[in-house]
Amino acid sequence: MRVRFKITTGLLASIRADLGRPHAFAYERVGFVSAAVARSAWGVLILAQEHHPVADEDYLPDPSVGAMMGPEAIRKAMELAFMKKVSIFHVHSHGGRGIPRFSGVDVRESAKFVPDFLKVAPEMIHGSIVLSDDAAVGRFWVSGNSGPRDVSEFVEVGAPMRKWRYS
Repeated sequence: MRVRFKITTGLLASIRADLGRPHAFAYERVGFVSAAVARSAWGVLILAQEHHPVADEDYLPDPSVGAMMGPEAIRKAMELAFMKKVSIFHVHSHGGRGIPRFSGVDVRESAKFVPDFLKVAPEMIHGSIVLSDDAAVGRFWVSGNSGPRDVSEFVEVGAPMRKWRYS
């Protein structure tokens, strides 16, 4: 299944700005992106709509990771998926330039909670995104899927339009 993730330059810039804000004890910020999904013969198009930052009070102190979300953060995002019937993508940044990679912690932790979004919005695709300062990488789960798959392509819609392909 080919999956293209499209996001506007303005939305991507606002996400990066939010993720760059300091937190009282977390080493990094995290959030969620809600998105619409369109299916075609080509594959699946995910259209990013809004950024939903994790509230300060929904972080848990955990020095072993850059940021640890509490259950309230995940509940709020699951409620959004259920009520609005949108895809949800967890998002955070590793900074730097070039195509980022998921860390071992990213892989382990996203596998714990992202598939739960399929319980409240099974018709959607849900996933996780890691940003750098100039690129992105993503993974997603679909209903009935036994594990994550990679987003095939990211498209930043703006001037100039930019693409990152992986397959």
